[in-house]
Amino acid sequence: MTAERTGRPRRVRMSVELPLWRALTGYRLVTLCYALALFIPNYRDYDHPLGAALYMGVLTLWTLLTWNRVTSAERCTRRFLVVDLTIALSGILLTGVLDSGFRIEDGAATLPSIWTAGAVLGCAIKGGWRWAALAATLVALANAVEREGLPRDTLHDVLLVWVASIAIGYIVEVARVSERTLAQALRIEAATRERERLARDIHDSVLQVLAMVQRRGTALGGEAAELGRMAGEQEIALRTLVAGGLLPRRGPAEPLPDAGPVPVPAPAAPRGPCDLRALLGPYAGAAVSFAAPGTPVLLEAAAAAELAAAVGAALDNVAQHAGEDAKTWILLEDEPDEVIVTVRDDGPGIPEGRLADAEREGRMGVALSIRGRLRDLGGRAELVSVPGQGTEVELRVPRGTK
Repeated sequence: MTAERTGRPRRVRMSVELPLWRALTGYRLVTLCYALALFIPNYRDYDHPLGAALYMGVLTLWTLLTWNRVTSAERCTRRFLVVDLTIALSGILLTGVLDSGFRIEDGAATLPSIWTAGAVLGCAIKGGWRWAALAATLVALANAVEREGLPRDTLHDVLLVWVASIAIGYIVEVARVSERTLAQALRIEAATRERERLARDIHDSVLQVLAMVQRRGTALGGEAAELGRMAGEQEIALRTLVAGGLLPRRGPAEPLPDAGPVPVPAPAAPRGPCDLRALLGPYAGAAVSFAAPGTPVLLEAAAAAELAAAVGAALDNVAQHAGEDAKTWILLEDEPDEVIVTVRDDGPGIPEGRLADAEREGRMGVALSIRGRLRDLGGRAELVSVPGQGTEVELRVPRGTK
């Protein structure tokens, strides 16, 4: 995803990591205040208070100057994490030198206190559970050196940081894999939709013209028949490409399928909402009856054009498969939340399994020109056919479709 800034495209990372980075930023600032609150009242109890104060000053400046380095994965570099973890480990080890033995034995907090966990969590979010395990192990070793062992309370704290950081690192890794999978799926879906759109355009124009050339050339004979045969071969090759599969090669003597007459394209829709009756009206004729409400049926121009094209594809199927004597009725209904167009004919109907066979053969009239268009509009197309009783296609487009 990109955004515009100063005329240049900029990548915007939409990630589940972003809330974690923001939480880590707040955690570092809050734990710094906590460490200072523990240190200041007990300042004079240290064996070397000036050294302890110097470290706490460095820790404060580092945290305040680098607060924005943990706001995103791009800013939180490996070098920064190494320095950050080094400061945390140094504070733990310096506690054993600067603090009094009595306070250490009594279980007093180290100089950085729970601020150390922020450095470990940064490694977890940036590098996953392996980085988290390494950082947490180094912290555990530093605490063992500072305490000259691991008392029960210190062991519990170390194990808590170790388990929590590894769990967060693992969750981040799973989230990253899920995001990559989702991004790939979205790219495939976008490419598929664009391919289907191009396939519909090809089906409604180029394929029909090639079919007409093949049919007329065969009828005329002579050199025109050869031209028709070549047009038919190109039609089959193009249908194979559109369908995305391989069809068995036809022998030279095997007849080519007849794709039927070329449909009359629907008028181009203007911009903005338009009256769907004006786009469907031209389809009416001697064999086609059109019924619509007396008031305008408004629909967004792009959706209206696609719906009209789907109706044209349905009429083309009627002319191709139902015969010249078939009658067709188009009914336009204007509902509050959707527009419904029904195309019904009194032809012989569609034999069971014929649509599946047509898709395998590369004939995508119903799959792309009708159902594909309605799916892209957020609507649906329902086809009901009874052998000997005709076919009915119901097209439903929701309101607000653009």
